[in-house]
Amino acid sequence: MLSDLKLVIRLQELDSRVGELEAEVAALPRHIAEIQKKLVSHERKLEADRAALAANQKERKQREGEIQAQEQKISKLKDQMLQVKTNDQYRAFQNEIDFCQQEIHKFEDRILELMSESEPLDRAVKVAEEALKAEKVEVEAEAQTARERTDKDRRALDELRKERGAIAVQVTKPTYQRYERSRRTRKGIAVAEAVDGRCTACQMSMRQQFLQDLRKGEQIMVCESCQRILFYNPPVPVEDLDGAATSAAPR
Repeated sequence: MLSDLKLVIRLQELDSRVGELEAEVAALPRHIAEIQKKLVSHERKLEADRAALAANQKERKQREGEIQAQEQKISKLKDQMLQVKTNDQYRAFQNEIDFCQQEIHKFEDRILELMSESEPLDRAVKVAEEALKAEKVEVEAEAQTARERTDKDRRALDELRKERGAIAVQVTKPTYQRYERSRRTRKGIAVAEAVDGRCTACQMSMRQQFLQDLRKGEQIMVCESCQRILFYNPPVPVEDLDGAATSAAPR
């Protein structure tokens, strides 16, 4: 196989891996932001539940205070009734006491409603607090894992880019320019293998003469359809594989 061809095959392997790692490095911050966004939405839901529970408790206290005020008013009215001299005055006081008692019943009913509403709210807040506490631990652990993965990927990228630079300078200028041109126009895939008379990238069949020239490996050749650099790996006969396995086996 031509030296240039071996070099661009390795370049393609490196560039493909670099592309994968770059995509992963770019995706990790978005992943962290997504899980943190989900955490924030849960925090807001918890705050809303807490606010609803606080409002419930506040109204209960208000109603309890209003009941106490009405009871005090009734007590004063009853004291004043002892001093009345006519039936009309007595009935007037009694009507006002009846009204106060009706208000007390109304406030008591509302307190019962608030108590029934507060029970599920209280449970929801407690469950959400525990769930949020556990979720924060999970999110931080996942974020830390993502940060460590990013650091690892960046170190790997540095090594791959160094190797790529060392290989790129060894490729002849025309071949390297052809490689880069194909890589830019073919979504990063500039080199493809020929298998069963087809380009594995575009799946187009090759002319017989073209395939014969490719098998000779005497020049850099590109797919007539997609313009990618092609290479051909001759199949290894099964008996050769068996012989290699036999010779490698311990005696």
